[in-house]
Amino acid sequence: MAITKEKKQELIGSFSRAEHDTGSPEVQIALLTARINDLTDHFKTHSKDHASRRGLLMMVSKRSGLLKYLRLHDRKKYLEVIGRLGIRK
Repeated sequence: MAITKEKKQELIGSFSRAEHDTGSPEVQIALLTARINDLTDHFKTHSKDHASRRGLLMMVSKRSGLLKYLRLHDRKKYLEVIGRLGIRK
């Protein structure tokens, strides 16, 4: 199941840099993380859904690229984002 509109607005509001910011790396990483977590739960019951697994792998790769960009350009924001989302050790 996709994330709800309310959940999406909540994530955008909490990670955005400005009022109508939806394209910053922080917001994109937060939205991708929510979708990845949702798909991870989906695979617990539908283990043979290989088409969705491919989409999951593409999302993880995209998030990894955004995290790398953020790590190289703004280390402080990177550490804040991974701390709030709990995605790295």
